[in-house]
Amino acid sequence: MEKRGVEPEPEGGRDEEEDAAPAMERAEAGVAGGSPVHDQVVPAGSSSSRVIVHVDLDCFYAQVEMISNPELKDKPLGVQQKYLVVTCNYEARKLGVKKLMNVRDAKEKCPQLVLINGEDLTRYREMSYKVTELLEEFSPVVERLGFDENFVDLTEMVGKRLQQLQSDELAALTVSGHVYNNQAVNLRDLLHVRLLVGSQIAAEMREAMYIQLGLTGCAGVASNKLLAKLVSGVFKPNQQTVLLPESSQDLIHSLNHIKEIPGIGYKTAKRLEALGISNVRDLQTFSSKILEKELGISVAQRIQKLSLGEDHSPVTPSGPPQSFSEEDSLKKCSSEIEAKNKIEELLASLLNR
Repeated sequence: MEKRGVEPEPEGGRDEEEDAAPAMERAEAGVAGGSPVHDQVVPAGSSSSRVIVHVDLDCFYAQVEMISNPELKDKPLGVQQKYLVVTCNYEARKLGVKKLMNVRDAKEKCPQLVLINGEDLTRYREMSYKVTELLEEFSPVVERLGFDENFVDLTEMVGKRLQQLQSDELAALTVSGHVYNNQAVNLRDLLHVRLLVGSQIAAEMREAMYIQLGLTGCAGVASNKLLAKLVSGVFKPNQQTVLLPESSQDLIHSLNHIKEIPGIGYKTAKRLEALGISNVRDLQTFSSKILEKELGISVAQRIQKLSLGEDHSPVTPSGPPQSFSEEDSLKKCSSEIEAKNKIEELLASLLNR
């Protein structure tokens, strides 16, 4: 269901990184070990051999506006819906403007802030689908998350690339982007090699987005959706990060609160807090029996696995929308005439789509 509303808020809590990187960086991480080996076999279907990329577009609505009007590129820009700045470019962020800030507060922080009305989502929606279609050229297994995020399963594509590489090419493999924790890469570890190849494909996807659509974004490369989403936000904007298996617990433990774990919603977090669980370590070590009694077996087991960095959920191709909807938020709608007028306005937009 697509909504007329604010740009999805990242769950990882790492959105305010200010250090912009070159358009397509290729930083080499340390490499340990000698020549890679071909005889290490990891079953293609095993979760640890998966290569999942989370692609998160930078200040998406603002980017679309800057593409439409290049004169806005170097100006502090905010996209307004109702009384909120739902997103802003990095020029505005440097001057103190933040996502979901009240318009009045944003103008006080940055009097020169240019505000664009973002109530009509048509152009954002169209660009969002172009991004998904572009990513599908790299892998057919792409899952949309709102307008500005996509999961891409590169497992099969990585396997094919590895089969095509010669021994000398494997020995020269480097990481594209950052490695979380600056962990050294071991080319004798097939899981490391698979993630390295995934990082190179992720860089190709980001480059294609920039060349073909003019968009920049971040990417996280990991062995499951949870970890890929968490690591994609470590270096922002316009950068990418690989998470090697040995660093997954460090990433999980870096979260300040359980609500930062994708998959644990507001209500569940409140129930966990009532049990005295506020951070990841609390959840990891909490009694499974008590948790199952309080939340039910399936929910308890799922969120405890998430706290350990375990996520076996597949990347599910979104395909065409299963439903269409339009909605709006109102400060006041107190008469039948006002309600009918608003319904007619939303219906016209829906029928047009």
